Amino acid sequence: MTSAAYDTNNIFAKILRGEIPAHKVYEDDHTLAFMDVMPQADGHVLVVPKAGSRNILDADPAVIGPLISVVQKVAIAAQEAFDADGVTIMQFNEAPAGQSVFHLHFHVIPRREGVPLRPHSGKMEDGAVLASNAAKIRDSF
Repeated sequence: MTSAAYDTNNIFAKILRGEIPAHKVYEDDHTLAFMDVMPQADGHVLVVPKAGSRNILDADPAVIGPLISVVQKVAIAAQEAFDADGVTIMQFNEAPAGQSVFHLHFHVIPRREGVPLRPHSGKMEDGAVLASNAAKIRDSF
């Protein structure tokens, strides 16, 4: 079964083009990491490749290696920044698997023992909180 085509107007593509602002945590030639505006825990970051791909099923394998390297780098920094006990890393492929933005991305979520994830409910976090959390993570690289 073939997945649908990549939509160049998805929200992450618009962030990559600078059409929508984001609280950036990390950026290099291939990857961008920024705060999730509906965080499931403090320090919830999204890591996306700059190359357009709908998800891991259609991604160029050459994109995945550098992307995973940044996911690891961000996870280490986020765990340190939030003095977390662990880090959840999630990646979804197609709507039935939970994907809602169709641009390949990884969720990096610092976790504390006994604290459940908040629902990804549609309630946006205050921009000042996101900016502060992004700065904490940037300072941990």
